[in-house]
Amino acid sequence: MATLEQRIEKIEKRNREVEENKAWETSWTRKGVVAFFTYLAIALYLKFVVGVEPWFNAIVPTVGFLLSTLTLPYFKTLWSKYIKK
Repeated sequence: MATLEQRIEKIEKRNREVEENKAWETSWTRKGVVAFFTYLAIALYLKFVVGVEPWFNAIVPTVGFLLSTLTLPYFKTLWSKYIKK
């Protein structure tokens, strides 16, 4: 059986990892990386599959995606307040 100190150390390590994951999930870096790869994927699709000039057209769905991720915390708050109870 692990000592109390080892158990506490294990819990604290897990808490640090959970906090780091939460910070990543809400960071602008993550949103920027996801937006960049969304833009790139849509642009490549438009260029090679649809055959149109994609570089400006790919901005629209990327901005839509980014706006949806920015509004999610607001809707999560509403959900927690009124629905989850």
